[in-house]
Amino acid sequence: MEIIPGRGVGPVMIGDHRTRVEERVGPPVPGPAAGRRAVYGTTPTLVITYAPDDTVELVEIGYSGQGGEAEARFDGIRLTHRLIDDVVAELPAKGYTSTPCDIGHDFHAGFSVWSMRVLEAREVDPTAGEDDPRCVVEGVPVAPYGRFAGE
Repeated sequence: MEIIPGRGVGPVMIGDHRTRVEERVGPPVPGPAAGRRAVYGTTPTLVITYAPDDTVELVEIGYSGQGGEAEARFDGIRLTHRLIDDVVAELPAKGYTSTPCDIGHDFHAGFSVWSMRVLEAREVDPTAGEDDPRCVVEGVPVAPYGRFAGE
């Protein structure tokens, strides 16, 4: 799924109303997310944060582990289900700058890559040892950069 930095992904854009999102992707899956956050059973999984007026304020793409179009992509680079160091090295080579945050990197273009260390490096790198400390990108939130910078 190709991200559009600062705006969202094909079926869900910042500013879309919840009813329009659900017309496009279906109803959210039942579960703990409720109210302002909704999880959608798309591939890859979308987690949408809504403003109080039910418009989209953040689009998050989760990893699928399936590769290809089932992962978040941008400008020819697969973002999710890869080592975060590799992703963070490739994006600046194409001119995209970022600032580090506590769980990843926030890109000025309007997206972030993060890891909560749920996945292990050996899940994406067969040469990685059991104690390999490298992080795997597990999610890509998309919104204007100010949302990540606390503006």
